[in-house]
Amino acid sequence: MRRMVSVIMGMVLLTGLAPVDAKAAPTVSAQACVLMEAVTGEVLFAQNAYEKRSMASTTKIMTTLLTLESGELDREFLVDNAAIHVEGSSMGLQENDIVTKRALCYGMLLPSGNDAANAAAVAVAGSIPAFAERMNARAKEIGMTRTCFVTPSGLEGEGHGSSAYDMALLAREAMQNADFREICAQPEARVCFGNPPYERTLYNSNKLLTMYDGVVGVKTGFTDEAGRCLVSACERDGVMLLCVTLNDPDDWQDHGKLYDFGFGEVKAAELPVPEGLTQTIVGGCAEQIALQAGERVTIGAKHGDTSGVTARVLLPPFAYAPVAEGDVLGELVYYCGERQIASVPLLAAEDGAMAEKPEQSGLWARLMGWLKGMLGAGE
Repeated sequence: MRRMVSVIMGMVLLTGLAPVDAKAAPTVSAQACVLMEAVTGEVLFAQNAYEKRSMASTTKIMTTLLTLESGELDREFLVDNAAIHVEGSSMGLQENDIVTKRALCYGMLLPSGNDAANAAAVAVAGSIPAFAERMNARAKEIGMTRTCFVTPSGLEGEGHGSSAYDMALLAREAMQNADFREICAQPEARVCFGNPPYERTLYNSNKLLTMYDGVVGVKTGFTDEAGRCLVSACERDGVMLLCVTLNDPDDWQDHGKLYDFGFGEVKAAELPVPEGLTQTIVGGCAEQIALQAGERVTIGAKHGDTSGVTARVLLPPFAYAPVAEGDVLGELVYYCGERQIASVPLLAAEDGAMAEKPEQSGLWARLMGWLKGMLGAGE
C-alpha cells in the first residue's frame, strides 16, 4: 500500500509512553548493554549503549537477514570452496558441499558457523567485500549510525564494530522477518547439506532459549577482543523486549535480570483503532463502505499508557467497485514521535459496494422491456 497514491485522511491522537517512577535498575557486568521494547524502540535500560565496540558473531544477525531477504532460499548450489576455509566456529561445511541459503541461515544462527557466513556472503553478493557493502547499506536504512561491517562472520576486521543500541535496532528489524524468527528460536534443528546432501542436527549456542522462560532468540558471539556478546529477545503477554550485552562475562544471568526489570516496567497495551473509518466508493451501489483494521498492535508501555503514540490513516481519494469484505483499501500507520513503529492494513468491513448490475439501471430496464414487447408482438 505504500506504493499507492495516497492522501492523509486523518491524524488521530491516541493515549503515550509517559515516564513513570522506575524500580531500582539492575547491576550488570556488561561493558555495554541496552534493553529495548521491540515495537516502539523505547529504551528501558542502557549502559554505555551508544559506544562503538566489537560485537563478534552477533554480526551474523545482519548476514542472516540479508541472506533471507535475497530470496531463492531452497535452491541448491555448490559452496564457494575458498569462502568456507575460515577459522573459528563452523557448521561443518566441506569442499564441494551442496547447500541452500536456508541451510546456511541455520548454520549461522545455531552453531554460529563462520563457514556458513562466508558461503552465504559469496552466494548473495558474489564476494565478501561486496556483501559487506550491502551490510552497511542495510545498516544505514535501519538507522545504525555507530556501525561498520567489514566481515560477514564477525571475525575481527579493521573498523568492524557496532553499539549495543545499534544491535538492538538490528534485532528489532530481523525479528520482523518470519523466517529469521523461526530459525533463531530453535534450540536444535535437522538441516540437510553435504555431497550428497544428508540430514544432520545443528545445535543452538544460545543457551538462554532454555534458561529463561519466553526467550525466542537471537544470537551469541565471542572473540578474544569482543568478549562474550549476546543479543536476545523475550516475549511475555504479547510484549517483546530486546536485550543486548557486549563484553559481558555473565551474560546469561544479566539478560535474565534485565528481563525481570523490563517486564516489571511495562504492561501490554493494545493500540486503539480510530472509530468510524470509511472509504468512498465509485461505480457501485453504495457511496461509502466501513473499514476495519486487519490486525491489532500490542506494545509494552509503562503502566499501559500509550499517550504520545499517534495513528495516521492513509487512504486513496476513492476506491472503485466492486469491493468485497476483506479487500485491502488503505493503511493505518502508528508513530511514536516522528518514528514509525507499526502499520496494519485497513480492510473493507462488509460486502457493501458491489458493482451495479446492468439490469439495475433505468435505461437497461426500458431497453429490455421494449425488446420483450417486440418479441411478444411477433408471436
